[in-house]
Amino acid sequence: MKKIVSVLLIALMALCLLSSCGKTEKKAENVNVSVLNGTTGFGMAYLMEQNASSASSNKYTFSVETDASVITSALIKGDIDIAALPTNAASNVYTKTNGGVQIIAVNTLGVLYVVENGTSIKSINDLEGKTIYCPAQNPKFILEYILTKNNVNATIDTTYAAPADLRTAVAAGKVDIAVLPEPMVTIAKSANSSLSVALDLTEEWNKTEAENSLVQGCVVVRTEFAKEYPDSVSLFLDEYKKSIEYVNENPEGAAELIAKYNIFANKNVAKAAIPKCNIAFLEGSEMKNAMSAFLEAMYSVNPASIGGALPNDDFYYSR
Repeated sequence: MKKIVSVLLIALMALCLLSSCGKTEKKAENVNVSVLNGTTGFGMAYLMEQNASSASSNKYTFSVETDASVITSALIKGDIDIAALPTNAASNVYTKTNGGVQIIAVNTLGVLYVVENGTSIKSINDLEGKTIYCPAQNPKFILEYILTKNNVNATIDTTYAAPADLRTAVAAGKVDIAVLPEPMVTIAKSANSSLSVALDLTEEWNKTEAENSLVQGCVVVRTEFAKEYPDSVSLFLDEYKKSIEYVNENPEGAAELIAKYNIFANKNVAKAAIPKCNIAFLEGSEMKNAMSAFLEAMYSVNPASIGGALPNDDFYYSR
């Protein structure tokens, strides 16, 4: 009897090995990845190099865009599988597609700074009654939230809606107080020696909110792609994490790659900016906790900024 049982167990184990106990690995032949240029795309540079030399586990086709709307449109059409986007854009696409995308990683924490030109701003309270020039969309909503939490009344001016336009105005001395993201801060300071960084808005955020919950960049996957090719998504996450680690640990080498793949044109600026860009890798529950806290904050400021509603739990991918 014992011999029969042993034979049956061995046969069962062999069957499981042959069939992977019912689990079939499924890997995409190619993964289409789109990256927004600038800080949101910095962490992808090393993976793009690995892919070019056929050292990556997945085979990728990368594209770099200057306009987030181009990426979101391609996601909706199904032309790309994975994309690096601003966090509010990711939430908007989720809502527009009724859950057609999922967030798989947070890749950028806070990158916003208050810069000044001789106005002596020392604390958030010094912004009381002032006019602060700020890019539109996410930066404006984040600034508005921080000011509200600190009971500071100030005027937010989005005349220069694009960060690059505001950077030019700041460098030219047309604006005294402004909110700029990296690497625009580095560029503006190199053009105007009297310009200084007065406040790090990530530090101000952390004074009232959970640490690491100011999340400005993320990576999303089409839900259908994630369901069909979970192994490809998992491999991407492993390789992307290593890519981000490389960028943070090797700013000079990373800057070369960032320029090589047109994520940002000036490698010297990229090298100087990387340590201040808060490039990160959060996934799973850590990602969900940070992203959900951020979206709740943005919803309280302007529901339309994240698509009009908070995403459901299926927005957060977990492997």
